[in-house]
Amino acid sequence: MALSNFERMIQLSEEVFSSRTDPDQLNVNEEVMEHLQLIHPSTISEYDDGNGPVCWILCIPTTLDLMNQFINQKISEKELYELTPLNTKYEAIYLCSALLLEEFRGKGIAQELCIEAIEGIKKAHSIKALFFWHLVKRAKS
Repeated sequence: MALSNFERMIQLSEEVFSSRTDPDQLNVNEEVMEHLQLIHPSTISEYDDGNGPVCWILCIPTTLDLMNQFINQKISEKELYELTPLNTKYEAIYLCSALLLEEFRGKGIAQELCIEAIEGIKKAHSIKALFFWHLVKRAKS
């Protein structure tokens, strides 16, 4: 029996990120998702083609100080998340992850979700910077 889109997205996440075994990476679970929603509702985005999710985007609004600490490798991704305060003015957005099932790549889905998330956050905050780690690690076919 074929895996559902949801199961394939979970599998893709596990293949691309080693968040369960790497203590420096953010391991996204229900508690983390709830906290991210408290930071801003646009932190988590999903595209569903009618058969389940095919794309997940995770953005973390944060401060410029925390952004610089992260970029300079003074804090980890997990620490960036943990140190980002609630109910403050955010000046930067960390594009934490963008996962897209292979057959949907090249259609602009992830790009559109990222733009929508950034624009949503910008409505409430004066964003001055966007940052990310460039990681192009594809799941095994």
